[in-house]
Amino acid sequence: MLDAARARGLTRWEEFLAQVPGLLRDVAIADLRRVAMRARAAYGPKDSIREMFPADLTEPFLTDLDRLLKALARDAMER
Repeated sequence: MLDAARARGLTRWEEFLAQVPGLLRDVAIADLRRVAMRARAAYGPKDSIREMFPADLTEPFLTDLDRLLKALARDAMER
């Protein structure tokens, strides 16, 4: 999606998406839920990333975010 945002000149989404890979990769586990929730917020009801990109780009990312959030919740429950 980041490449698509750049190609389409969507600077707002480019700036938003540019931070996500690094944060998901580099933040501490304790902060990972916050980062995932922030990325998940791009799929909001009023201003959704789905309106700007095709489903073959947005839906796999959404699925992966939801899977990550479930794993983090499961981990929290096991502690």
